Amino acid sequence: MIDLRSDTITRPTEEMRKAAYEAEVGDDVYGEDPTVRRLEEKAAEMLGKEAALFVTSGTQGNQIAVLTHCRPGNEIVLEADSHIFYYESGAVAALAGVQTRTIKGINGAMNPDDVFAAIRGEDQHFPETGLICIENTHNRAGGAIVPASNMRDIYKHAQAHHIPVHVDGARLFNAAAAANCSIQEFTQYSDTVQICLSKGLGAPVGSILAGPEEFIKRARKWRKRLGGGLRQVGIIAAPGLVALTKMTDRLSEDHENARFLAEAIREVDYLTITNSVDTNIVVLEVGALGCSADRFVAALKEKGVLAVTFGPTQVRLTTHYDVSRTDLEKAVEAIIEVREEIKI
Repeated sequence: MIDLRSDTITRPTEEMRKAAYEAEVGDDVYGEDPTVRRLEEKAAEMLGKEAALFVTSGTQGNQIAVLTHCRPGNEIVLEADSHIFYYESGAVAALAGVQTRTIKGINGAMNPDDVFAAIRGEDQHFPETGLICIENTHNRAGGAIVPASNMRDIYKHAQAHHIPVHVDGARLFNAAAAANCSIQEFTQYSDTVQICLSKGLGAPVGSILAGPEEFIKRARKWRKRLGGGLRQVGIIAAPGLVALTKMTDRLSEDHENARFLAEAIREVDYLTITNSVDTNIVVLEVGALGCSADRFVAALKEKGVLAVTFGPTQVRLTTHYDVSRTDLEKAVEAIIEVREEIKI
């Protein structure tokens, strides 16, 4: 099967498997796992933050950030289709006791003036704005890059009101690779940031939450409360260290493959690419065929290509380390065959 469902399905490289086998380990709850410490120190350095925390997933990293920044009854401001709002099972309400105030962005980017207007004033009737969240790249906007200038303007508003900014940067290294800049061009406009090791970077599991040292100290306790305190975790931190130090430069290959895929599909009648393809996600509109996304995805599966629905008539295709250009050429052939069969 050619698996284009997500970059989360990447398998660890041979180097990652070897690193896991040879990893020095210790009890991380006691702070004694040397491999985890090296990973956290390297991540903090790369992201331009004082400290970092190894967590089990991007969702856990985001939720720990909300729990650490906020208190029950706060409100968080975030984009209407953001992962924290859309795909994390209502966890900010269930766990942190905060409510969300959503802003509809353009290609995932909130207008800084809209963010400013959403910040609550001093009034006993209102919740206090406890946090502003930015997602970069933005998943539901098709892997769109939120420009650093947009983040800067939002950060200025936040600083003026003493409100922290958290970046859900699950694919932030994709943004840096596509913009041909250091990841710190983006992270400098945030107080905390979460990045995934297990998407385009290819590690089997894990994410990083980074920020001020005192914040990470409090976040570590929240990780423990959530059952995220791990023991000889160097076995999975070691592949994460390989991902962080060896896999960021190759992300541009995924972007080139995504553009190749999009350009090939644009030549097919009745199919439309609806996103700008900034990074490694291609969103395909199949409504003109008179079929649903479910039907199109099911037909693709029969031809050996896996994809996911992204709306009633939209299909998401994601390039990653385990998909070659030859695989994509075959995927295009399958897409053309499905289009012909459905149109008939």
